[in-house]
Amino acid sequence: MKIIMIGTGYVGLTTGLAYAKLGHHVACVDQDASKIARLDLGETPFYEPGLPELLEDMQTQGRVMFTTDLSAVIGGAEVVMIAVGTPSTSTGEADLSAVYQAAGQIGNLLDHEAVIVVKSTVPVGTNRHVLTIIKEALKKVGRTDLADLITIASVPEFLREGSAIADFLSPDRIVIGSEDDTARTTVDRLHMGINAPRVFTTLESAELIKYAANAFLATKISFINEMAQLAERTGANVVEIARGIGLDRRIGPHFLQAGIGYGGSCFPKDVSALYQLSGTKGYHFKLLSSVIEVNNRQRDLFFGKLESVMGDLRGRKIAVWGLAFKNNTDDVRASAAIDMIERLIGKGVEVVAYDPQAMESARKVLPPIVQYAPTALDAAQGAEAILVLTEWPIFRQVSFSTLLDGMIEPRIFDGRNLFTDLHLAQKGFEYYGIGIGK
Repeated sequence: MKIIMIGTGYVGLTTGLAYAKLGHHVACVDQDASKIARLDLGETPFYEPGLPELLEDMQTQGRVMFTTDLSAVIGGAEVVMIAVGTPSTSTGEADLSAVYQAAGQIGNLLDHEAVIVVKSTVPVGTNRHVLTIIKEALKKVGRTDLADLITIASVPEFLREGSAIADFLSPDRIVIGSEDDTARTTVDRLHMGINAPRVFTTLESAELIKYAANAFLATKISFINEMAQLAERTGANVVEIARGIGLDRRIGPHFLQAGIGYGGSCFPKDVSALYQLSGTKGYHFKLLSSVIEVNNRQRDLFFGKLESVMGDLRGRKIAVWGLAFKNNTDDVRASAAIDMIERLIGKGVEVVAYDPQAMESARKVLPPIVQYAPTALDAAQGAEAILVLTEWPIFRQVSFSTLLDGMIEPRIFDGRNLFTDLHLAQKGFEYYGIGIGK
């Protein structure tokens, strides 16, 4: 099939290249001319394992192209996908302006029957409004007869940063929300070659499934973080608790890692959007308000522990290991590490940071006073404490004897419980994890 992918952000680019890998011909469209130019040169605009190789392969095979001009590629497209960003507004709702702008452009340019697919994470009712915008635009440009031939499907993505390509090609399920048989069949064919259950739903159900999935996972994280606080106060170990309950098949082990809370471009945004959506529909989603509160408080508690142990922080040198919101990405959006560094700077701390992938991203959002080191050990040289804020496996591979010799005070505050099994106290460190009772 010929596919148009509007938006070359994380979802649009990874999904577009993955569809090309399935054998489709994909034209990726974005208003950012510099990004398109980089992609044409084979340069990916963000870090994702395997993405540069996939881009090179698809360009070599001629299955993908990049342009800023939708009008030049929309002709003959069987499927037009919208994968633009829907960031949170100041009140927590999803900003749909880019989605609606894309819909208007499609309506102004489309001259043939096509299926519109919304990949962006959007609130209930958005897909129907997108279809209305497209049909109204078609009528304004004199293509009234074409309006009834345009159908829409909501096909939410469930990609994890750091494993997006594998998640696309081997998903747990493919959700296809549409009441039109032609649209359902077309989208099903689009995923030929992927062995996964198809979940056919209404538009509204598909829109809610994405929010519900992320909100449920965020709830598991906040729950285990609450258990971590109880574990610290009772002498228990939250890592052992997580394993003990995670082996129960009704619960499962995933997203039971206690730490300083969830971050990134999805969980905070989607949980807030679902909470706001509930409010606009006259329902107070009490559980979600608690999930958000617990996540925000987790950072306060971690920082409070730092101050309780070290006292006045002004003038102290602290190393930060990890800047991305999780490992295997350079994404610092809503990263707990960024929040922690801003708090440290506000207390007059000398901050030296290291991350194997996210330092350039962090430079764009952090004040210039933050220093960056070429390695984790270099960041810790002369430091009075280390904050471990991203669970990069390479941090476990450092020479802890060298680390011990290089620090003024060998304190480690492990915000991801990355070192709980390394017995660092026996190696001469003061070690503070999350939910690790004495």
